[in-house]
Amino acid sequence: MPLPISTPPYRVLCVVGARPNFMKIAPILAALGRRAAFTPQLVHTGQHYDAAMNEQYFTSLGLPRPDLNLEVGSASHAAQTAQVMLRFEAAMEQLDPHAVLVVGDVNSTLACALVARKKLVPVIHVEAGLRSGDRDMPEEINRVLTDQLADLLFTTEPDCAANLLREGIDGRRIAFVGNVMIDTLRSNLPRAVAARQIAHDAGRAGLADGAHGYALLTLHRPSNVDHADTLAPLLRTVAAISARTPVLFPIHPRTLAAIERLGLRHLIDLPSILALPPMGYLEMLGLMRDARVVLTDSGGVQEETTALGVPCITLRDNTERPITISEGTNALAGTDPARIMALYEDLLRDGGKAGRVPVFWDGLASERIADHLLEWLGNGCRLPASAG
Repeated sequence: MPLPISTPPYRVLCVVGARPNFMKIAPILAALGRRAAFTPQLVHTGQHYDAAMNEQYFTSLGLPRPDLNLEVGSASHAAQTAQVMLRFEAAMEQLDPHAVLVVGDVNSTLACALVARKKLVPVIHVEAGLRSGDRDMPEEINRVLTDQLADLLFTTEPDCAANLLREGIDGRRIAFVGNVMIDTLRSNLPRAVAARQIAHDAGRAGLADGAHGYALLTLHRPSNVDHADTLAPLLRTVAAISARTPVLFPIHPRTLAAIERLGLRHLIDLPSILALPPMGYLEMLGLMRDARVVLTDSGGVQEETTALGVPCITLRDNTERPITISEGTNALAGTDPARIMALYEDLLRDGGKAGRVPVFWDGLASERIADHLLEWLGNGCRLPASAG
């Protein structure tokens, strides 16, 4: 069991490691900072280490400077996880937190949760209980193990609790609070950069203004981009779509390296495809908001398009965010070109899948987290008498 918590202010150490974490941690830090009972701390593990991109995200999201940057950098899963653990242990000794809060499912999430749990410091996991059912995904392993380590688990959708209960998690440790990613989206939407401006700045003015608007493509998962027998058919399908709907494609560094290595550059060097460098948060938000359709293999983009009401075609065989399909605008296509094209044709004919915004995706999830966390820490991290 974690050690008893002292009186406030409570030092809550919040961890970020990769860019998707930034959007999740920003509203939580803000909500904690609005309450005198908390002294929020921020550690950046440096798992995503691109200095320019980090600075862009920190600035656009209004994140404070980290108390510590562990500067771990890129490595294999095992080496990266080990380095985060070694450096985070020293960070905990220096910052002496009352609790450690981790978000999402990256290597830093699991590594920091494991270190904190072994030091008997309470672990809070935000975005708990998401499951794809695919144990070949490194993120799925990180999710499952982090949830087993966590003392308090905040979920984004009701079905997450069923996943956790099935895995033996005590229901009293689970709290449904909603989606902090949507907190960030809603608060920043007025500042989103219009797609028209992005295309203009890239020297392709008018590309985003066709009869069918434009499609936005994001592609980064190793299973999609590392091998020619998957990536080449995907890019050919995108090229076919671009003949009728121009495609804007911010290219992840891993994806660009694979395209060059596999000799596939000719599939995106088309007048109807605008290859862009990695975008900042406000630029990506504008690209999603203004799109006719989004094609993606990103979990976060599935959520954001549902919140924006934009049709989404997910280029994966599974998703850990099923509510974006059952309630939202998302459709699962896998990597089969025929299935992708069928969904695209349906969209042109019928306008695409309509959906609704799920419960508690209302911009207030971080406030619920802060209130629940204050009560829990103030009660010495003791569980309520019953889950209900």
